[in-house]
Formats: sequence, structure tokens, C-alpha cells
Amino acid sequence: MKTVNQTTEKYNEEMEELESDYSLDRVPRDERTKSWLSITNITFGIATAIFYFQMGSVMALSYGAGNAMISSAYAIIVAGILGTVIAYLSAKSGMNVNLLSRGGGFGYIGSSLTSLIYASNFIMYCAFEGLILVSAVHHFFPTLPKWILIIVFGSIVIPLNWFGIEQLDKLQKWSMPVFIVFLIAAIIISFFKPAVYTGAVFSYMPEGVTLGGTALLMCIGMHNGIMGLTALLASDYARFLRPKDIKLGSVMIGFIPQIFCFGVMGGLGIWFGVRFMEPDPGVYIVLLLGIGGALFTMLTQIRINVTNIYSSSLSLSNFFENMFRFTPGRRFWVVVSGTSAILLMLLNIVEHLDTMMTFQGVFLLSWAAILVTDALVVKKLLKIGPDYYVAKQKFLYRWNPVGVASLLIASLLGTLAALGYMGVFLESTAAFFAAILAAILTVVIAIATKGKYYLSSEPDDIHERDRLV
Repeated sequence: MKTVNQTTEKYNEEMEELESDYSLDRVPRDERTKSWLSITNITFGIATAIFYFQMGSVMALSYGAGNAMISSAYAIIVAGILGTVIAYLSAKSGMNVNLLSRGGGFGYIGSSLTSLIYASNFIMYCAFEGLILVSAVHHFFPTLPKWILIIVFGSIVIPLNWFGIEQLDKLQKWSMPVFIVFLIAAIIISFFKPAVYTGAVFSYMPEGVTLGGTALLMCIGMHNGIMGLTALLASDYARFLRPKDIKLGSVMIGFIPQIFCFGVMGGLGIWFGVRFMEPDPGVYIVLLLGIGGALFTMLTQIRINVTNIYSSSLSLSNFFENMFRFTPGRRFWVVVSGTSAILLMLLNIVEHLDTMMTFQGVFLLSWAAILVTDALVVKKLLKIGPDYYVAKQKFLYRWNPVGVASLLIASLLGTLAALGYMGVFLESTAAFFAAILAAILTVVIAIATKGKYYLSSEPDDIHERDRLV
């Protein structure tokens, strides 16, 4: 009887842990047990999204394959460096970017700003990716109303998120081989399908377009809109990385997903798009695989949407705990996030995603730049502020101007640049411009305030291994 009770107790404890998934505090050191390979596998959920096919296809057909490839290399390097540093900070502290922001220059209320926009970002991406899936399936079953498909496929991601990191690990691990089989099949078949464009695919240039110049800047601008997301996303999973894997693991988690999404998926998008002169992967994947294309689309979109909903649920947990002390648990926010994405799909609000993505590209890359600059320059080089991160409100100020002011100013000016008010060059490089500005402001404001607003009082339970040094 005692054994049964102990087993029940242990199960209840595990369920509580899975429910919270450490969305409101650091992951305890004894729970950081995942290998870098396991964490990287989970992040492949977003790296294998069909969205990256579409980016490669659109850039190649509009601005030339050469410009698309140069821009992809730029995205891999910049997002890889940012992702590596953020994965390292997350693994060292056991916190995701929402919690890192509290002690990383924003304060506990200031970080709520980032959490809410971050959550809305993932919900909108979930709606966008969900509609790609709905369109692919509706192509084969046109008699089924789209609203039914939206509700069905929008609801699937909710139970797939129920048990947190462990469930995500298993889902991505077992679905990856199936994804690879479909992908290889599409590549092989593409060699046998009659091509619309029979020239050298990776040398393709639209009429009147040259290598470099405005065309390259336009490609870089498209990549800037998503790079901040891929760099920040790793923190939701890297916080579970086991200590012995931190150095190698941070680099792997930071770079491998970027190489795959911008290099492999983007490169294949160029290949398929130019070869069949079609920017929409929903068209050429079905052309290549038939109904298998719909199944392939279903698999990729479910893989990415479970990561979208997971990250959104963590951010919403953080926001409502900070602002309203409302802590119903991560599963509650999984349902809220999933339901919100379904509503966005039903209302077709995703038609306005271009405008939102412009702002979010500026915002997310600026946020990533602030966290990295705060850690490497302010904390480590200048020795301003603590060399560790704190998540609990009792040790923090409500606002820290280092991060908050830097983010607001950089996002405002970056958005104005993206809208074309500062010339063509800055319009195309708005997110990168905002990130550089945010980094400079972070250092200037940290020096001006002398680190006064990082901690209201010092905790006495910081483990030496959780420090940056």
C-alpha cells in the first residue's frame, strides 16, 4: 500500500511539474536533463515549416536565386550567433527569454510587454501555418467547409501540447523520419517532373534584376522579419539542457535549426520555386506528391504549430502572472492560445499579417539584440548589474529603463524605417537597423543608470553554475 501511495504521489508531482512546465520560474538544476540533440530535435518543429519553402521560392522568383542564397547565408550567420548566445544564457540560468528579460534589463513589469507581443506573434503564426494546412486539405476535399477544417486542425495542437516538453520531444522525434521520407520523395520526383524553367536553377535571375543592390536588400529585409523569432525560440527548450552539454549544445541549438530552415528548406524552396516557376509550396508540393503532398503539409504544419502554441502558452503565463497575479497553469494558456488561433483563422484576420510581421520583425530582432548586448557587454564586459538572472518579483524593480527604453525607441524608429519614412536602404534593413540601435541604447542607458534598476534586493540562493562567468 505504501508503494502504491508513493507511486501516486510521484505521479501527482510529475503532473504538477508538467502543468506549470516552469513557465514562471527557472528550471531546477536537477530537471535540466535533456541532451543538445534532443533539444535541437524539438526546435526542428519550426525549422521544417513549409513557410521556409515559400520564402525561398518568393525571393528567388522575385529577386533572383543568387540574391536569395546570399541573404540565406546572412540569416544563418546572424540568427545563428544570436540563437547561440540566447541558448547559452537560457541553459545557464534555466530560464526562457520571458524570464531572462526580467533580470536582463526590463524589470518584471517591463518584461510583460515583451511577453504579450511574443505570445501574440506565435498565435498569429499558428493561424498562418494552420491556414496553409487547411488550404492543402481543402484542395482534395472541396466539399468539406473550410470552417470545419479550421476547427479540426486548429484543435489538434491543444492535446499535443498537454504534457509539455516531454510530449513535444516524442512528437518531433517520431515524426522527423516521416518528414524526411516525404522530403526526399519530393526532391527525387522533382527531377522527373517536366520543369517549366529548364535553365540552371541557382543562376536564375528575373528580367531586369541583378546580383546585389536593391534586390539583395529586399531579400535581407524578408529574412530580418523572421530571424528574431528563430533566435529567441530556442530559449523555451534550451533551459532544459543538461549542464555538461551547455558549451557545445548552445552552438548546436543556435546554428543547426538556422542552417536547416534558411539553408536547406530555403534552398529547396529556391529549387522547387524556380524549376516550376511557382512561389506557392501548397501548389508545387501537391504537384509533386499528389495527396501525399497534403499529408506532408499536414505533418509539417502540425510540427510547427505545436511549438507555436507551446511558446505562446509560456509567454501568456508570464504576462498574466506579472500583471494580474493570475496563475491558472500552462495548460489553460494552451487552450487560450489554440482557441485564439482558430478565431484568427475563422475571421481571416491573417490577411493583415504582412503589417504585423513588419513590426514584429523589428521588435523581435531588437529584443534579441538587447538580451545579447546586456549579457555580453553590460553584465560581462562592463560589469554593470548582476552576473546572474532573477525571475522572482520580490528581487526586481517593476521597470528597468535599460531594456524598456531601448526596445521602445528602437522599435518605433525601426517601424518608421520599415514603412519607408527613412529611405529605401533602411526600409529594407529596418529590423537590422533597429537591432543595432537597440544594442547601442542598451549600453548607453546601462552606463547612464549605473545598473541601478536591475535588482531591488539580492537573492542568496544563486548557484555558482547559474552565473554568466
